[in-house]
Amino acid sequence: MAELSDQKQQARAMWAMGDYPSIVHRIEGAGVAAVKAAQVDESDTVLDVACGSGNATIPAAKTGATVTGLDITPELLEAGRANAAEAGVEIDWIEGDAEQLPFEDASFDAVLSVFGCMFAPDHARTAGEIARVLKPGGRIAICAWTPEGSIGRFFMTVAKHMPPPPEGFEPPILWGTEDHVRDLFAGTGVELGFERAAVDFVADSTDEFMEEYENALPPTVAAKAALEPQGKWEPLRQEILGLYAAHNEADDGSFRQSAEFLVVEGKKAD
Repeated sequence: MAELSDQKQQARAMWAMGDYPSIVHRIEGAGVAAVKAAQVDESDTVLDVACGSGNATIPAAKTGATVTGLDITPELLEAGRANAAEAGVEIDWIEGDAEQLPFEDASFDAVLSVFGCMFAPDHARTAGEIARVLKPGGRIAICAWTPEGSIGRFFMTVAKHMPPPPEGFEPPILWGTEDHVRDLFAGTGVELGFERAAVDFVADSTDEFMEEYENALPPTVAAKAALEPQGKWEPLRQEILGLYAAHNEADDGSFRQSAEFLVVEGKKAD
């Protein structure tokens, strides 16, 4: 893999923090939705970009397709290999950069990304790479959190408390807006369609959910590590708790939150 920029090195280190594989089951419905949206079947070659520990990679492999998962974080790939072995599927796991996919043009029948490619710094380059490796007539399915949804609001809340991003930074949640994604794929030959969907997060209480994400979700773990030594973590923690409470749909003391995401469906011209 080519040498990574400082920004990508930091992202890779962040996603290795906490225990993301332990909580990814909460979004497994989005992985299944992406596989369905891309109409993956046993005859396909499939690439899952920024695959993490296999949220969409494994459901794709269960169709009988030939599947490759690519991610920048070795620890997540290691977890993916273990998950695939438990699921009884074979997947080619590759450490790589979403902005420099190590594949020939027109290599895959379908390209997926579930809350993954949205975190690559250069959105247009990432979209261009996805289109480049897609065969004529091939399909894409990308899931990204919307800015209006509860997870989008979570990311915006955390960002307010962190140091300013580098110049030219594009917020990941822009991938959850239709106009932005249209601009990204303009001129690539990929015709797009959009749907909105949601996954539900449930826990016995808001405090329990906060504790789990404080210790397992990489962006939260990283924020706590950066802010706590400065005495700045508790204000953010309370703001996140307030956000969770505002989006809690349960009325029995438990926690249930519906998190909206955008499903980007596309087909490359023949």
